[in-house]
Amino acid sequence: MCRGLRKPLEGLRGKFPQRKDKVISIMGMTRKIQIDGKEVLFKASAAIPRIYRLKFHRDIYRDLRALEKAVGDGTGEQSNLDVFSLEMFENIAYIMAKHAAPQEVPDTPEEWLDGFNTFSIYQVLPELIQLWGLNVQTDVESKKNAARLTGK
Repeated sequence: MCRGLRKPLEGLRGKFPQRKDKVISIMGMTRKIQIDGKEVLFKASAAIPRIYRLKFHRDIYRDLRALEKAVGDGTGEQSNLDVFSLEMFENIAYIMAKHAAPQEVPDTPEEWLDGFNTFSIYQVLPELIQLWGLNVQTDVESKKNAARLTGK
């Protein structure tokens, strides 16, 4: 971290709003989402696109956009989900869960998914997209605040 930003950022600790299911921190955002009766912790941060690209050789931004289009209105009636879309969702969910709890989440998406019976993509995907959107929004706000604090 840049030395000039360390002091201003230390003053921000504890001043971020918190909800029971979502925690905002300087290092990203986490949220607990109910899947198959289990509370699963997910994390969105600036590292997610890189981790996703290194693990799956794909662009998470494109994949999230494609998933949003494929899901349609979220009822399943207008859904265009194919097997590849489902795999993209599973990979994104896995990366965000692994990022949140590296010691608790297995090393492969297949092993992680084995921990659940079945669950609806239509319930989980909107939560992940919202978490990702909040993270991106927080990153933009943080950059604006840092620029204001440093006078740049």
